[in-house]
Amino acid sequence: MSVFRSLQEARDYFSKDLFAMSNSMTLDALTEDGAVCGMEITERHMNAEGGLMGGAILALADFTFAAASNNAHRPTVAQQVSLNFLNASKGKHLTATASCLKSGRTSCVYVITIKDDLGKDIAQATFTGFKL
Repeated sequence: MSVFRSLQEARDYFSKDLFAMSNSMTLDALTEDGAVCGMEITERHMNAEGGLMGGAILALADFTFAAASNNAHRPTVAQQVSLNFLNASKGKHLTATASCLKSGRTSCVYVITIKDDLGKDIAQATFTGFKL
């Protein structure tokens, strides 16, 4: 059963996440066991070499995990994360999709896949969450 009654209610809740909001992140879809979030890539997301900063990718994955896991049980916090960078992005937008692998009494595991608007796989993360 979902915690949020609607996508708009979830968006209102996460609008208080000032880091995500100030970094162009959006909550695009929410299901009982997952979420889809996006991020427009801007100059503020670039590293010194002109590539997309790894921290920006991780931040989007974390926001997507938060949306998905807190829709299943609120509050849930990240306890451990593993992120694999797969390809450099040449696109202008990232989409992160979270799906729940396991939801137990006190913990959960989600996989987040991140693609750019050119269809390239950018990263994959696994989050273990702790249900407070």
